[in-house]
Amino acid sequence: MRGKKVQMKRKSRKQRRTENGILFGSIILCIVTLSAVTLCMVLVFHYRASQLEADEMRDEIALLRENYTQEEVDAMLAEEKENAALAASEETEDAMLSRMKELMLSGDGAVNMLRQFFPNEIVLVDNNQYYFFPIQDNLAKHAFLPENFVHTEDELIEYYDNGELISHMGIDVSRYQEEIDWPKVAASDVEYAFIRLGIRGYTEGEIKEDDTFEDNINGALDNGIDVGVYFFTQATSVEEAEEEAQFVLDAIEPYDVTYPVVLDVEAVNQDNARTKDLTKEERTEYCIAFCEMIRQAGYTPMIYGNLKSFMLLLDMEKLENYDKWFAYYDDQLYFPYNVRVWQYKDTGSIDGIDTDVDINISFGNFSGE
Repeated sequence: MRGKKVQMKRKSRKQRRTENGILFGSIILCIVTLSAVTLCMVLVFHYRASQLEADEMRDEIALLRENYTQEEVDAMLAEEKENAALAASEETEDAMLSRMKELMLSGDGAVNMLRQFFPNEIVLVDNNQYYFFPIQDNLAKHAFLPENFVHTEDELIEYYDNGELISHMGIDVSRYQEEIDWPKVAASDVEYAFIRLGIRGYTEGEIKEDDTFEDNINGALDNGIDVGVYFFTQATSVEEAEEEAQFVLDAIEPYDVTYPVVLDVEAVNQDNARTKDLTKEERTEYCIAFCEMIRQAGYTPMIYGNLKSFMLLLDMEKLENYDKWFAYYDDQLYFPYNVRVWQYKDTGSIDGIDTDVDINISFGNFSGE
């Protein structure tokens, strides 16, 4: 009985192959003689091929039902479906492994590779531990399009919207940039500068003004460069956060600060760091205390940090009302949430500065001009 079935199937397939050959020949002839309807004929061929395949499948199922029970037929079909799914899964796995190998060989590294495979999560690594943070729907996202970021010949990044340049180029400086020739800086493309005002020590907790603060803020303003300031926090209480804010306000009172007043939130990894045991909730509370004092004084508060700062150290949901300055050194912005300033390079070269300097792109002009 099965031999007869196989013979019938072979005969049926041979007949269909003959029909397909005739149909294919007809199509070739039509292509040669009627080139204007080539596309239509190809579509007809594919439709007919699909129809024949469906007919063949129905015939095979009909033959199976003549010789097997319904339960046996269902089991065979289920097995066939499982095998097809397994084959598709293996193809997908092979493609993924091939892509992983490609990324690793290109030098992109494991983190960047994982970021490509988990586009709906923020991936970061800290102290050899990998973290995956689902992108939160309740947090405001930026609307920047990757294709609108333009890389200039000077290795700067600009952002355009409908062909219009809407970004602004700036730097941030501290005593590490040593003596700066501000007239030369002003003659470059620099529109604004964030000046480090001071720090709180991570062991003793003493507040200190940056050695070059006055020279830098006067030099920038005297040469027509807009300024903002930043303070490196190590506050361990609301009272200390407010003390830092008051220190900043007293220092900038004589100056025309039109760009944001920034709280620099970064982890200090030393075992004796006074902030090493702070919880996310505590750090967030201290940020809010600082920012609210700055806002009440009439300035624009802002929080500076990197992926670790915003994902591990702070509660983003509670900081939605404050502008963000995001540090991420790459050609592409890897952060889904709203940012007003992106620090994309820490090895920039600016005429008038003899050392490497951080380069920033801001979205919108804080000075209002």
